Amino acid sequence: MAYSKIKLPASASILILFGFILLSLQLMSSSTQESSELSEMHSWLLVINTLGSITLLILVVVNAYSLVRELKKKEAGSRLTTRMVSLFVLLALAPAAIVFYFSVQFLHQGIDSWFNVEIDRAMDDALELSQSSLAQRMNWHIKQTRQIAAQLEDKSDTLIALEIGSLWADSGALEIAAFSSQGRILASSSTNPSDILPHLPDEQIWLQLRQNKEYFAFDPGDNDEMLVRIILPIDRDQRRFLQVLYPIPVRVTDLADSIEFAFIRYQEMTFLRDSLKTSFSLILLLVLLLSLLAAIWVAFISIRNIVAPVKELVKGTQAVADGDYQQQLPVMSQDDLGFLVESFNQMTKRIARSRDETRAAGLEVENQRAYLETILANLTAGVISFDASFHIRTANQAAYRILHIPVSHFVSQTLSNLAGKHSELAEVLEAIQQLLEKADDIWEQRIVFLGPNGRQELLCRGTPLFLQDGSRMGAVVVFDDVTDLIQAQKNAAWGEVARRLAHEIKNPLTPIQLSAERLQHKLSKELPENSQDFLQRGTRTIVQQVEAMKRMVDDFSEYARPSKKQVEKINLIDLIQEILALYLHSGILFTTSFSSRGVIVEADPVSIRQVLHNLIKNAQEATAGPCRIDIKINKAVRNNAEYAELCIYDNGSGLHADQIETIFEPYVTSKAKGTGLGLAIVKKIVEEHGGVIWVDTSYNGGAGFVIQLPVFEFGNSE
Repeated sequence: MAYSKIKLPASASILILFGFILLSLQLMSSSTQESSELSEMHSWLLVINTLGSITLLILVVVNAYSLVRELKKKEAGSRLTTRMVSLFVLLALAPAAIVFYFSVQFLHQGIDSWFNVEIDRAMDDALELSQSSLAQRMNWHIKQTRQIAAQLEDKSDTLIALEIGSLWADSGALEIAAFSSQGRILASSSTNPSDILPHLPDEQIWLQLRQNKEYFAFDPGDNDEMLVRIILPIDRDQRRFLQVLYPIPVRVTDLADSIEFAFIRYQEMTFLRDSLKTSFSLILLLVLLLSLLAAIWVAFISIRNIVAPVKELVKGTQAVADGDYQQQLPVMSQDDLGFLVESFNQMTKRIARSRDETRAAGLEVENQRAYLETILANLTAGVISFDASFHIRTANQAAYRILHIPVSHFVSQTLSNLAGKHSELAEVLEAIQQLLEKADDIWEQRIVFLGPNGRQELLCRGTPLFLQDGSRMGAVVVFDDVTDLIQAQKNAAWGEVARRLAHEIKNPLTPIQLSAERLQHKLSKELPENSQDFLQRGTRTIVQQVEAMKRMVDDFSEYARPSKKQVEKINLIDLIQEILALYLHSGILFTTSFSSRGVIVEADPVSIRQVLHNLIKNAQEATAGPCRIDIKINKAVRNNAEYAELCIYDNGSGLHADQIETIFEPYVTSKAKGTGLGLAIVKKIVEEHGGVIWVDTSYNGGAGFVIQLPVFEFGNSE
C-alpha cells in the first residue's frame, strides 16, 4: 500500500515564504523608528512588502478563478472546497478586522496622547530652563572675564605675559590668551601643556569682533565638548584683546543637547502628526493584508490537499456508479480520510468480487435457463409456469401448438383472461384454472374439449411450487395432446376386431351362401309353386345378406390392413378437377376457389380419390334437396412447415356437437344403411399421408371438413 504526503519542498517553500514575510514586516516596523539604522530603508521595505502583497493577491485571485472554473464544470470536490475556503476566510477576516479596527483606534489615541497641552508646556519649560541655565553660566563667565581684562588694562605686554599664568590658575578656565588686534599672540596659558598655540579665533569670529567690539558664544571643543569662548578688549582703544575658554560640564552639555533634541523632535512629530497616523495605519493595514492574503493562499493549498482524498472518493464513487468496480484510490494519509479511502478500496474489491461471482452465477443461471428452454422447446408436451397470483410467466412452443393461442396472448395473463379471448378453449382453460386454485399437491386430470381442429383430449398434470417458508410461489402445468394416441389405440383395437371378424365371420359366410344356393337348386323343382317362390325369396335374402356381410368384412379388412399406397407427385388441383368431372350429371353444384394454379403434393392418387369420393358421397347423402359443395385450397403454415389446406363445405343437415367428438371413429354413422367406416378410412388415409383432418366447427351452413396435407411446391397465385 502506497502512501503519499505533501512534498517536503512545497511545505518548506511555504515556511520560507512566511519567514520572509515576517522578517520584512519586522524590518519595516523597526524602520519607523528614527533611531533605527533601517530608517533609510523604510521606503524600500514598504515597496518590497507592497510587491509581496500584490504577489499574494495574484496567487489568491488565480486560485479563486481556478475554483470558480471547477464550480462551473461541477468538478468533484469543488463545492466542498468553496465552502471550506469561504468559512476559513470568514473566520480569519472577522477577528482580523476587529483587531485591526481596535489597533487603529488605539494607535490614533496613543499618538494623540503624545501631543496634549501638558507635554507641550513641559517641553517649552524644559527648553527655557536649559537656555536659562546656559545663559546664566555665560553671564557669570563674561563677568569673570571682564574682571581679568580690567586687571591687565594699562599693563605692558611683558607684564601681561608674566601675570597671565596666575590669572588662569585663579579663573578655572581651560585657556587664557592675549593677542593684538592684528592677531599676534602676546601671552597664553592652558591646562594642556602640549598646546603650544592657543585656539585663535577664525575669520568669522574676527568679523563679529570688529563689529561688536566683543565676542562670547558656545563653541565645540576638541573632544566633542562644549566650551564658552569670551573675547573682550583689554584697552579702550582695542589694540589688545583677551580670550578666555571656559569648560562646560559634560552632564550639563548632555542634558542641554538632549532637551534641545527632544524639543526639536517633538516639534517635528507635532508637524507630522497626521502623517504619522497615516503611516502607522498604512503599515498596520499592510501587515493585516499580508497576513490575510498569505493565510488565504495557504488555506487554498491546505484545503485542496485536504479535499483531494474527497475528490478522489467522489470520482471513485462515480466510477463505481458507472459500473467500474476495479477503481482503486491512492491513500494520501493515515488519518480518518485515509481510513475512509482504504475502506472505499476494500469496498470496491468486495463489490468487484461479488459482481464477478454474481456474473458467474448469472451466466450459470442463463446457461441453465437456456438449457431448460431448449429442453422445453423440444418437448412435445406443453409446459406453462404461473406465479403466485396464477399469472402466466412462461410457456413453451408445444403449448402454443396444442392450444393454438398466439405467443403474445400468454405472458402476464391468467387462464381466465385467455378463456375470455378464446371462447373455443374456455372449457379447458377454466378447468385448469380451477385445478390450479384448489390443488395443494400434485394433480392429474384428463380433459376432453372441442378445439378448433375438432375433438381434442389433453392429459394435464399440475404441480404447485412453494418457497422454503411454505408460501406458494407459483405452479407448473404440463399437458399432452393424447388425442392422436387415443385414436391410434382405438384404431389398433378396431384393426384387431377387423382381423378377427375377417377370420371368424368371412370363412363361414361362403358355405352359408353355397348351401343356400344348393337348397334352391335341389328343392326348387320338388316343391309346389307357392313354396318355390318362398324358397327363392329366402335364398335370395340369405345370399344378399351374406354379400353384405362380405363387403362389411372386406371394409374391416381394408381398415385394418396397412396401406400399400404408391406415392407420387401429383397436382392436387388437377386431381380434384378430374374427380369433379365424374359428377357432372349427378345434380351436385360445385364451386371451387384455389389460391394458386398448382399445388404439388406427394401422395397416392388412388387413396386421395377415395378420400374425396367418400366426402362428396357423404355430402350428397346428407342433403335432402339440391346439393351444393364448396371446395377451397389455401396455403397454411404449421410448425414452420407449409401445408395445402383443402376445405370441403356442403349445405346438408350438418353435424351435432355429440357427433363431432366421435365422427371419425369406426361404426359411428347417422345413416340407416351406413357402416360407419367411411370417415374413419378417410382419416386413416389422410394421417398416413402426414396430414390432419378435422371438422370446421365455425361453419354453420352444413358440414365442413378441413384437410391439411404436406405440400411439395406451391405454384403461382391466381
